[in-house]
Amino acid sequence: MSPGSGSGLHRMSIRESRIQPCLWFDDDLEEAARFYTAIFPNSSIGRLGPHAGEFTLDGLTFRGVNGGPALPFTEAVSFAISCADQSEVDYYWDSLVDGGEESVCGWLRDRFGLSWQVVPDRLFELLADPDPRRAEAVSRTMLGMRRIVVADLEAAADAAGSAAHG
Repeated sequence: MSPGSGSGLHRMSIRESRIQPCLWFDDDLEEAARFYTAIFPNSSIGRLGPHAGEFTLDGLTFRGVNGGPALPFTEAVSFAISCADQSEVDYYWDSLVDGGEESVCGWLRDRFGLSWQVVPDRLFELLADPDPRRAEAVSRTMLGMRRIVVADLEAAADAAGSAAHG
């Protein structure tokens, strides 16, 4: 089940841009476009030919080419997904990692080798805590995670805050 229209992903407007990500696939652009558009809301497949095509994910248009195996994806480029809550984190994590592999700190690589960061908004709120002990505890906890778990981050922040005042 995809996030509903009330999700945090729809709180920003996306304008058309002349700048578009262009992804180099081996020979599975169509399969990738179908995979991604099934996961993200407000998505569609545009022109799609045997060598190149376009698809839109949550309002952002991507170009893709079937260029062969010469240039595989690396973690040097990733796409970050801002998630309003744990349920969005879980949805995108489970959907994108299917057939791929987990990494650390909210990163994963999907079945096509593309890297994603699935990040709850709450992580950045906790990392910006004015109490440096709380922020540090959140950072240490996040570094030990694969999928980000908001409740564990909040527990770490609360424990650091309690220890400082106890």
